[in-house]
Amino acid sequence: MSRAARDWLGVVVVWAGLGIAVWQRHEDTERYRIPSESMIPTLEIGDRITVNKEAYDDEDPELQDIVVIRPPRGAVSGGRLCGVDVSEGELCPRPRGKPADVFFVQRIVAGPGDRLRVRRGRAIVDGKPLEEPYAQRCVVGVGCTPKGEITIPDDHWFMMGDNRGASDDSRFWGPVPRDQIVGRADDCRLLNLRCEKSDDPG
Repeated sequence: MSRAARDWLGVVVVWAGLGIAVWQRHEDTERYRIPSESMIPTLEIGDRITVNKEAYDDEDPELQDIVVIRPPRGAVSGGRLCGVDVSEGELCPRPRGKPADVFFVQRIVAGPGDRLRVRRGRAIVDGKPLEEPYAQRCVVGVGCTPKGEITIPDDHWFMMGDNRGASDDSRFWGPVPRDQIVGRADDCRLLNLRCEKSDDPG
C-alpha cells in the first residue's frame, strides 16, 4: 500500500456508542465522526471534526478546549472505574490503568492544581463557576451533583461532555494524563471563528 493510501486509511473505533470514528489520518491532523450524544448541543451525532495533533506540542491544553482523548482503561473495562476507592456518586480524583484502545471527544473543564466541584452538571473551579454557555442542564443522576471536591493532579486534565446528563467522562473515571490527549478540535465553528466557505464535500 502506498504512503498516500495509508494516510487516508479509515479506521473505526467505537465502544458502547461513546467512542468516535476515525476515518482520515494525516501526520498532523485526524478527522473524526461523532456517533453519540455526549457533546450535544455543540456536536451532534454524525458531525465531523478535524483534530490538530500538534496543538499541544509547545503549549498546555486550556480550559474549554474540545479535545480527543484516549480515556483511562477504567472508562471501558467495567468493574471499578476510578483509580482509587470512592463511594458511590463521588468524584473520581485519579484515573485507573493504561489508556484504553478507544477515542472519546470531551471538553476540558479543569487542569493541573485546580480544585473542582460539580453542581447540577456545571464545573466549579477554585470556588467559581466556569462560564459554560454550551453545557446542557443536568438535574437527575449521580453525575449531575457528585459528592466531594478534588484537586487535579499534575499533568492531568479533567474532561466533561457538554451534554452533562448523558456523558461518560472524568466525573466517573478521573482526569486524563497529558500523553492521552490526542489533540484539539480546531474546526472554525468550535473556535468561535468566522468559517470560510469550503469546497470540501466532507
